[in-house]
Amino acid sequence: MTNQPLPQATILGYPRIGANRELKRALESYWAGKSDQAALETAAQEVRQQTRDRLAELGLTAPSAQIADFTYYDQMLEVSAALGVVPPRFQDLLAEDGSLDLDAYFTLARGKGDLAAQEMTKWFDSNYHYLVPEIDENTKIDYVGKNLANQVREAVAAGVTPRPVVVGPVTYLLLAKASDDAKEGFSPLDRLGDVLHAYGHLLMDLQAAGAQWVQLDEPALASDTWEVDGYAIAQAVKEAYSWLGAIVERPQILVAGTYGSIEEYLPILAPTFIEGVALDLVAGEVPAAEALAELGGKTVVAGVVSGRNIWRTNLDVAAEKLAQVKAALPENTPLVVATSTSLQHVPHNVERETALDEQLRSWLAFADQKVGEVQVLARLLAEGEDAVQAELELDRRLREERANHPGVKRAEVRERVAQVSDADRTRTPYEEREPVASAKLGLPPLPTTTIGSFPQTKEIRAARAAHRAGKLSDADYQQAMKDEIAHVVKLQEELGLDVLVHGEAERNDMVQYFAELLEGFSATQHGWVQSYGSRCTRPSILWGDITRPAPMTTEWSAYAASLTDKPMKGMLTGPVTIMAWSFVRDDEEKGQVADQLGLALRDEIADLEEAGINVVQVDEPAIRELLPLRAADRPAYLKWSVDSFRLATGGASDETQIHTHLCYSEFNVVVDAIDHLDADVTSIEASRSRMDILPAVAEHGFGRQLGPGIYDIHSPRIPSVEEQTTLLQAAVDALGAKALWVNPDCGLKTRGYAEVEPALANMVAAAKAVRETL
Repeated sequence: MTNQPLPQATILGYPRIGANRELKRALESYWAGKSDQAALETAAQEVRQQTRDRLAELGLTAPSAQIADFTYYDQMLEVSAALGVVPPRFQDLLAEDGSLDLDAYFTLARGKGDLAAQEMTKWFDSNYHYLVPEIDENTKIDYVGKNLANQVREAVAAGVTPRPVVVGPVTYLLLAKASDDAKEGFSPLDRLGDVLHAYGHLLMDLQAAGAQWVQLDEPALASDTWEVDGYAIAQAVKEAYSWLGAIVERPQILVAGTYGSIEEYLPILAPTFIEGVALDLVAGEVPAAEALAELGGKTVVAGVVSGRNIWRTNLDVAAEKLAQVKAALPENTPLVVATSTSLQHVPHNVERETALDEQLRSWLAFADQKVGEVQVLARLLAEGEDAVQAELELDRRLREERANHPGVKRAEVRERVAQVSDADRTRTPYEEREPVASAKLGLPPLPTTTIGSFPQTKEIRAARAAHRAGKLSDADYQQAMKDEIAHVVKLQEELGLDVLVHGEAERNDMVQYFAELLEGFSATQHGWVQSYGSRCTRPSILWGDITRPAPMTTEWSAYAASLTDKPMKGMLTGPVTIMAWSFVRDDEEKGQVADQLGLALRDEIADLEEAGINVVQVDEPAIRELLPLRAADRPAYLKWSVDSFRLATGGASDETQIHTHLCYSEFNVVVDAIDHLDADVTSIEASRSRMDILPAVAEHGFGRQLGPGIYDIHSPRIPSVEEQTTLLQAAVDALGAKALWVNPDCGLKTRGYAEVEPALANMVAAAKAVRETL
């Protein structure tokens, strides 16, 4: 084990998809059979080299200042592959030594044939998704995958000594689920000893590859809401880091407590032989002086630059936090400045956003600018304020300009929010309005629908790009979108769906579309961030008070409704999801922002009703995503988030059926809050988890209608009639048929028609098959 110190400025991770989404394109080309594995591996190597070169340009040149955290799909799947942890249904994919080749790795993530992909859910309170490991008493666990060590060898050969980043063993097991074959009462944490044995071999391999430090991310320690009791988690932390710390042939260990405070675990980590602890001082507070004092002799990494938003760091506030930490630490304790989390949640470089308003751009810091902020604060820590006086003065001036911008606070918007009453958030009781809406719609038992979007074909994207570039007139663009809408409506009628959608051909993204039509938002050109695998999103920037200058969806929905006699569903994105999937202003209470959005959507629903649309879906897939990691913080969040939805929908007439949708977000955790949304119909992801939400719903006594998804759209598989019938029958058995809808897990935007048409045909056939048994 070496004793090389950490440099005074570092980051905890960096965007992994490539500055121009090179990895996304390489992955999708490989999956489509247009390129081979060698081409994919070459593209991945080039992305890693570009990252090393860019971080060196930005000044991260000291040993261990850069990180090695590349993955082809997901950091949790990376650990599963390294440990050979696969569910029983994937056992035949393992090589003789227990390892997974690249195609097997992708099968776990995406499914193939009859093999359903692993469950996917949100990474803590972020929009990143991870693949859930499935473990039982008999799962083989050993160090079999050399990918991370090979990344280190590659970097060392290129002249860089990186700090590899691995999900820590306690977090890995807390995020895992017991497999279907596990005995009753089994917890994945029961396998900690086996996981530590494998991690020990991983650490030794990393040292042999040339790593001087390794970063073990333990964000699970920032939450106090695990089903496992706190004492068991504390014991697991003690066992894990006592055991790993005692290994002689290993890199120095940095335990990173990200996404919140891990103060209660500092007394447990302090006596162990690990060499460093990283603290998130953006989502978490500066720990008590007594807790910090116990860390004497270890390197303390202060995460004072946010890894999760795109606003400039308030350098004065960050400097004050650094001063507090330094004052509490014993003398000569190394203090390092860093980001609060990995920068994987933010885009690469704001300097590329030349189309943004120049003043707005001056308020922003993407990943590359955050590297610069870390270095400014490191200089301040080492040399004092005088060394960075120019940077401090610039930051103060820009902060003042932002506060005084006329669009940041608009009196008429705030006055309207102030006048909102409880009555504005309350509809007629469900028992009274449900018969009115049902009579209007006249639907069969187990009505079928989709979540909203249909495939965004290359023709749609080409038309949008040509229109944006001025090569396609407004009239021609609108006709191209109408042609696609007509195709989607006709297809749904042919498939036999009961409630139709217009397919959202005109929408570039379910949030950005609305952001571009609302005042208070701006959109980026290159601000891509990874959501999972090759899936990237381009969050809009919510920087000011929000108004709706004109109707946003009415024209498209009304046109689609004119093409059919079946009910047409209007599609809106809810206030919480718009916030979650945007970079939200950091200078205002979230409840104020949510209510501004709620009022804009309320006006939109009124316009849809006037156009004859009597089914409106207000999507809130992110409501679980933003749920605070600490139980004490949850009631306040659930109050403003639920209130904003009810404000948006509270003006709807009794004849209007309000739907909402949630996906990949552990519905059972927030079932009570979802009930309080008071939507008439709630559709949820359920197929990948094989309907494991049903017991929570049945126990809660969910009082309205529910659509548990029976078609997993995040996999290229086409689920059979039998598979979907089995899932639907399970829902009927648990909840009864009267309150159930039949739908996919999520929108179909990312799939192709070759998959969508047969999968939906099978879904409709499954609904008919179960109807016949009623």
